[in-house]
Amino acid sequence: MGKSYQLGLYEKAMPSALTWREKLTAAKEAGFDYVEMSIDETDEKLARLHMSAAEMEEIRTAMRTTGILFGSICLSGHRKYPLGSPDPAKQVRSIEIMADAIDLAVELGIRTIQLAGYDVYYDKGTEETRAAFERNLAKSALLAARSGVQLGFETMETPFMDTVEKAMHYVDLVDSPYLGVYPDSGNLTNAALIYGKSVLDDMETGRGHMVALHLKETVPGKYREIPFGTGHVDFDAIARKAWALGVRRYVGEFWYIGSADWKADLAFANTFLRRALDAAAE
Repeated sequence: MGKSYQLGLYEKAMPSALTWREKLTAAKEAGFDYVEMSIDETDEKLARLHMSAAEMEEIRTAMRTTGILFGSICLSGHRKYPLGSPDPAKQVRSIEIMADAIDLAVELGIRTIQLAGYDVYYDKGTEETRAAFERNLAKSALLAARSGVQLGFETMETPFMDTVEKAMHYVDLVDSPYLGVYPDSGNLTNAALIYGKSVLDDMETGRGHMVALHLKETVPGKYREIPFGTGHVDFDAIARKAWALGVRRYVGEFWYIGSADWKADLAFANTFLRRALDAAAE
């Protein structure tokens, strides 16, 4: 039957200059089960939404020959083109990005897309941006339903959606089986500190709707590039709670920042995270 859970690797944990095959090989050698592809707001990454048939076949060939898959997409391109943008043209672009990301997922056999939980990022949020976000989110869920691709909100570093409870407001509002929550352990831990609440109680509000979990380290007030084991995230408790909630897909989220020992960093992250997940699975 295989492993009782899957641990993926965030693509940005590896040097960007690597080929698709090299990234998949590095993830496999470090012990990960799949790679989460990044579609961020840069022109380079957004261009992936319009890959040629030959480029997509190159990815499929790399997955077949390495024996490891791209298993999910982290779609943060909506930071630049948000669903709730006050600019109608950017709203149109946001839906185009969503449709293109779903089509890419279908082409590559990917079943899960993580969405950034922002109505807007660079603009000021208003009642109008929230209303636009709700309308375009409902459209996005219908696109996902048509193609059978699961969408999940990442809990972010901003107050709009930094908790599972806040994400669930929109999940309940849209009421689609194709929209759930895909939280971030580090962001949840920082939010719990801000609000004086329990991470585990917050996770409970997503029961039945949590599609996967980002495992990321943070420290108070800082949300990225914190080495595993040096911050304040209680990975053991979060893994146990996620397991109890039925989560079986996880992604180690961290960044390549130029280290010559980046392959050793991958292997360490795999060992560190599996220790918590294996204990939760017992």
